[in-house]
Parts: sequence; structure tokens; C-alpha cells
Amino acid sequence: MVKKRVPEWLNNSLWSSTTPADNDRLLRYAPKTTTTTITDTSELPTEPPVPEPPPETSREEPPKPEITDPPSYDDENSSNSSAEDISRQAQILTELSRKVVNMRELRRLAAQGLPDGAGIRSTVWKLLLGYLPSDRGLWSSELAKRRSQYKHFKEELLMNPSEVTRMSDDSPSLELNCEDRGVLSRSEIPHGEHPLSLGKTSIWNQFFQDTEIIEQIDRDVKRTHPDMNFFSGDSPFAKSNQDALRNILTVFAKLNPGIRYVQGMNEILAPLFYVFRNDPDDENAAYAEADTFFCFVELLSGFRDHFCQQLDNSVVGIRSTITRLSQLLKEHDEELWRHLEVTTKTLGRL
Repeated sequence: MVKKRVPEWLNNSLWSSTTPADNDRLLRYAPKTTTTTITDTSELPTEPPVPEPPPETSREEPPKPEITDPPSYDDENSSNSSAEDISRQAQILTELSRKVVNMRELRRLAAQGLPDGAGIRSTVWKLLLGYLPSDRGLWSSELAKRRSQYKHFKEELLMNPSEVTRMSDDSPSLELNCEDRGVLSRSEIPHGEHPLSLGKTSIWNQFFQDTEIIEQIDRDVKRTHPDMNFFSGDSPFAKSNQDALRNILTVFAKLNPGIRYVQGMNEILAPLFYVFRNDPDDENAAYAEADTFFCFVELLSGFRDHFCQQLDNSVVGIRSTITRLSQLLKEHDEELWRHLEVTTKTLGRL
């Protein structure tokens, strides 16, 4: 049997597969399969790799200058003011360290403002109010004398009349025969010291007359700066400060019967006591009540007539002073003067 030759056109690659030539006849009539098993993936055509873009060259940028806000006028003013405070504090300390303080120079420096710290404000106030002499050598003796004097005022004016009577050594004692009468001995009470006595010299009569003033002082002291823990609250420290204010105002009222106590004095007293009580010197802070009393007296001596009701309509009274103040305000700030005039008239109609 003669083997026929396969036409060349059947050997075209379009009709052949990768199967070996020996199996061409069998595979020619075999049904075509849609899936083929791939054993070597290296022979398959692969897609050309997608070219990756070249890496960006990291170009270092020059550092950007930091943007800062321009210095404000407030910052400049605060730095300037702090420098001025330090300079003024040094000048004041230099003046206070002199053997004899130059009061004119001290007033000039104080008029520009007193810096906090080092007890400067406390010492300067005592000097300007005349409580301390300009001679430093007299400070210790003057303070000791004044503080002892205030202690005497408290013992004499704040003590209960019954205690005064009990401590009095001048009261004659009526000794009774305890064996015969069977009763205890007792002291004879003079008529002027009897609690029911209405005499002008009776300490009990004066005590009851002062009760109304003392109650008013107590009400005002409790209302003094309620927003400050230094003056208000239930702490022992706040209560001791209230007691000090109460003592000072009561002693002042009894020593000045023509003025006694006027509502608002507690507001004048409070800043003095606050500054003296916070003195960094422990001894000065301990005697703040006594120092405050005498400075308060010196402060009120310049305008004590304003608190005297009988002088209200006089040349030295409060009404005359307010009139002069209104005239000065009108000359220097008429807009503010008009505002106050309108406000005063409006409140007067309410």
C-alpha cells in the first residue's frame, strides 16, 4: 500500500498545533477542545512590560522662612512697661534705703505708679500718709508706739462693760459676814456703772447707744468685696480679716463721735488693710490692723468734713466739693460731664 503524501497547504501553521507530527492524523479528526493544559508558561507570549515612569528626582527646596506676626503695639508696650516698672522699682528702693527719705522725690515716683513686690506699696503708703516719719532711724520706735496705742484703744473701747466693771480695782467691796448671813460676798456697783443707768457718763448707756452703729458696721463689713476670698467666705482667714475691719471702724466711730461711722467707710478701709495684710514682712503683716487704723485716720483727716452731715451744705461740705468737681470735669471733658448730668437726672426721676 502506497502512503499518500499530505498536501503542503495542510501543513500550514493555521491548521496545525503544537502537537508532535506523529499524532497529526489522529488529532486531525479529533474534536477540538476549548481548554488546553499549559505546563510551561515560559513558552507563552507575554505582554511587553509597561514602562514605569522614571522616579522623580527629589529636589530639596530651600527652607521657607517662618512667617511670624509682626510685633504688636501691645507687646511693645508691655515690654516697655515691664522695663519701666523694673527701673522705677529700683529707683523707689534706692529712695527708701536712704537714711532720710526725700518725700518730694518719693511722691514724684509714686505718681507714676507703684510696682508690686518687695513690700514697696505698703511702705510707700505709710510714708505718704504720714504714718511713718521720713527718718528711717525713727521707724522702729514709732511703729512700736503706735501699735501699743492701738492695743490700748481696743482694750478700752471694745471691751464689754461687764468686763470693765469686773476688772476695775476702784470698785469698793462690801464684805458681808458669811457665817452670820450665810450669803456670798458681792461687789457694790456704782450708780454710773449699773446696766439700767441712763446717765451720760454711764458706760452701759454708751454701750447701748453704740449698738446701732456696731450693727451697721457689721452689715457693711460682710458686704465688703464679696467677690474676694480675702474678705468673704467662711474660712478662718476671711473671718479674721472681717473682724479686723470691724474693730477698726468701731474704734474710729467711738473716738470720733462727731462723725462716728458713715456708710462707705468700709470701702475706703479695705484697700489699706489688704495691702498691709499682704506685706511680705511677717511682722508688718501681723500688725496690719494697727497700721491700717492710723493710716485710715490720716487718710480721712483730709476730707473728714465730707462725712459730717451738719457740714453738707457748707463751703467745706460734700455738696460744695461735688460742685467744684463738676466744674473741673466740664472744663476738661465736657462729653463725660454731659453723660453724668443726664444719668444723674434720669436716676433722680426713678
